[in-house]
Amino acid sequence: MNLVQITPGAGGMYCGNCFRDNALVAALRRQGHDTVMVPLYLPMTLDETSSTAGTPTFFGGINVFLDQKSALYRGAPSWLRQLLDSPALLKWAAGKTAKTRPDDVGELTVSMLQGELGNQARDLDELAAWLQQLPRPDVVFLSNALLAGFARQLKAALGCKVVCFLQSEESFLDSLPEPWRTQAWATLKERAPDMDGWISPSRYFAGRMAGRLGLTPDRIQVAPNGISLAGYDSLPPRLAKRPGDDLAIGFFARMCPEKGLDTVVDAFIEVRRRGRVPQVKLRIGGGCGPGDENFVARQKDKLSAAGLSAEATFHPNLSREDKVAFYAGCDLLSVPARTSESFGLYVIESLAAGTPLVQPDAVTYPELLAATGGGVISGPDTAVALADAWEPLLLDPARLRSLGDAGRTAVHARYNDDAMALGIARVTEELISKKSP
Repeated sequence: MNLVQITPGAGGMYCGNCFRDNALVAALRRQGHDTVMVPLYLPMTLDETSSTAGTPTFFGGINVFLDQKSALYRGAPSWLRQLLDSPALLKWAAGKTAKTRPDDVGELTVSMLQGELGNQARDLDELAAWLQQLPRPDVVFLSNALLAGFARQLKAALGCKVVCFLQSEESFLDSLPEPWRTQAWATLKERAPDMDGWISPSRYFAGRMAGRLGLTPDRIQVAPNGISLAGYDSLPPRLAKRPGDDLAIGFFARMCPEKGLDTVVDAFIEVRRRGRVPQVKLRIGGGCGPGDENFVARQKDKLSAAGLSAEATFHPNLSREDKVAFYAGCDLLSVPARTSESFGLYVIESLAAGTPLVQPDAVTYPELLAATGGGVISGPDTAVALADAWEPLLLDPARLRSLGDAGRTAVHARYNDDAMALGIARVTEELISKKSP
């Protein structure tokens, strides 16, 4: 197949969607599909070789912002717009994203969802014109539903099908202030029928988004995510620890309230207060941008007040090699996200290293842990419930190893990047053979 993948970049922040899309494109290429990856907004920060090499960045973040703010600027000469899309300026803009006001983000989100009717119509025209110079694609993939406004224009310009992935956009849209939240959901629901197909990484999220977008369940296909196993496949086998050995609980995701870092910190303090596992430590890793620093500082203050500062370490924005080592250095992992997760890439990353998980009875976690056998469900999403589930596992290293080994076997067999690409290619070929809705 001839494919195009359109993916927003997150600037200086690590982004799970970027990792997933980048790995997908690389795997599709290995499997013989001619696939072009097109970045949007800002450069991607990746821990693998980028699949966007040689492709310009469209909808450059500075131009998109100025298009939103100024009707006069929308008619600016092309040389000026090209200047503001320079890699150096986009890199500078990436450092400013954490200071963007919520109202600005909400208004811009609605405009982007309006596609050819929004303030970024010129940017969409430029993208469509560039894609017209390439061999005609069979399908254009949109990384997430926030790009749904592209579908009408791209289908008309390219004469191909457009398929949208679902990747945690629900929590972003729900976080917008009013009136933008209501307007964004209404606009997305209006644009949803424009898609020739939707692909969700989990059954849970497929059902949830079908309801919110007013789609029949058959409109959303399920193809699980996968990761590159580079680095994970060379980890040595792990042996069960002996009672009394040092243990480490891990958290690896963006260091923010939405991912439940504070719940993990509170649960760790509770476990240490009980005193049955005095040798356990806490390791916290993941993305940490300027907007997260105050929250992280409050977690460090809590640990200090409990006398546990020396028992917890923070590892922000790790390289891929260090990320693999981080997972391998934990005995169990928990990321009790409060918002709706479409998948939870950290689940399979942790299991790829042989580290089992304890997760709340929420979102995709029961589905993923049942499919992999790589962990236990704690029950309610509370610090006490998490501590109650951690303790017996920490006191039973043999069971920890059994869960970790089962999860690692499942991920290496069924949740690698090649398996993901095969699943998405199969679903895509089925969609190509169908008439457009």
